Amino acid sequence: MLFRVGDIVTRNSYHNDTFFVITAIEGDIAYLKGINLRLYADSTLEDLQKVENQDVIDDERITSKLTDTLKLDRNEFFYLPGKVLHIDGDEDYLKRCMNFYKKLNIMSYGVKLKEADIKTEIQSYLEKLNPDIVVITGHDAYYARKGSQDNIANYKNTSNFIDAVKIARGYEKNQDKLIIIAGACQSNYEELIKAGATFASSPKRINIHALDPAIIASYLALYDRNQTVDLLEVLNKTKSGADGIGGVATKGCMFVGYPR
Repeated sequence: MLFRVGDIVTRNSYHNDTFFVITAIEGDIAYLKGINLRLYADSTLEDLQKVENQDVIDDERITSKLTDTLKLDRNEFFYLPGKVLHIDGDEDYLKRCMNFYKKLNIMSYGVKLKEADIKTEIQSYLEKLNPDIVVITGHDAYYARKGSQDNIANYKNTSNFIDAVKIARGYEKNQDKLIIIAGACQSNYEELIKAGATFASSPKRINIHALDPAIIASYLALYDRNQTVDLLEVLNKTKSGADGIGGVATKGCMFVGYPR
């Protein structure tokens, strides 16, 4: 079978469980990027199965599910959702997250930064935009062959995310005034929480959905700031659930006004 850059594929050896796009081909090796998971991989061409005539992006279904949960009475009340600053190491996933916020009418600002650069830039964006929620994400990976899950050196970008979280939490120490959502696939959840994140990935070191950080941010942005969110409910709105993202109980960020 002939493969080209841009083709949508799955891997036979992984039971065709994940959709990828081919980003490069060198010899008989294809370099892959997850469509719905924040994941890079490579594969031999002979292990790939091309996907055609199938809707592989599930953003619309996720948006509908979230809006059905957060039913707002627009006949009498008006709403001012929380403001989101989304910093992402991946431009494609950033665009999808920004489109997700737009469909939910959430004021959001997207910034593409390499994971290693977030810590040096994040405070200037916090000062400029004064968000209620900041998302710090991109790509990460736990390299099991290197050793223990407890060693930060065994992760691709967890240390970079930790440094950025510490800067953000130093800027605003009050968890109710700045909600921090941090991490990506397989990140060290415990250390991100210790650093000051409100929500983080990944408790079970699994791959998370491209929109998972944005789902958490959107839920909180559209939740009454006078009420504490149901922690299990918000985590269950993500695609990966509590295995992929965990956190601490917090209040929402939305002002509710009356009359409209």
